[in-house]
Amino acid sequence: MRRDRGLWLGVSDAASNAAVWFPSPDPVAFPETVALAAIGGLVGARLKIPAGAFLVPMIAGSILHAAGLIRIELPEWLLAASYGLIGWQIGLGFTRRIVLHASRALPQILASIFVLLAFCGGLALLLNKAVGIDPLTAYLATCPGGMDSIAIIASSAKVDLPFVMALQTVRFCLVIAMGPSLARFVAKRARQT
Repeated sequence: MRRDRGLWLGVSDAASNAAVWFPSPDPVAFPETVALAAIGGLVGARLKIPAGAFLVPMIAGSILHAAGLIRIELPEWLLAASYGLIGWQIGLGFTRRIVLHASRALPQILASIFVLLAFCGGLALLLNKAVGIDPLTAYLATCPGGMDSIAIIASSAKVDLPFVMALQTVRFCLVIAMGPSLARFVAKRARQT
């Protein structure tokens, strides 16, 4: 039985099979992309910027690409390897103590997840109705999670990837700017009760 993936993902079966896994790399663009990632990641880590290894290459790459000084080339094999490394990093972060704590707090965690997903779905619906953004783009732009995982999901679906990443970046910057003061406020209130 053939399932029409285009209904949900916006791609046909022909488009999903069209990926070229090992294309010949551009002799200028690919080394520039690798250098940008390596140097930007090292600079971000050295400057001790929160998520600097991710943010510095992203911001530098955006500026250099917008100025026409660099063309970012990301072959499918490199993306697949990067996605695998991200998955391992996340999975290996689960220790026995974390899993036991999470199992005790599972009902509250599940309730929080569903409330957060519903809230983000409401924001996506608002974006869809007010601005006319397609529903999947609107949801990916507002949904919770790390920018790396959202980028992986968005790059495999037919969505407005720049819009998704722009909103995710704004959300990330707001969390960095407001997170510490909110955490102090919540900790102070928790000590008072």
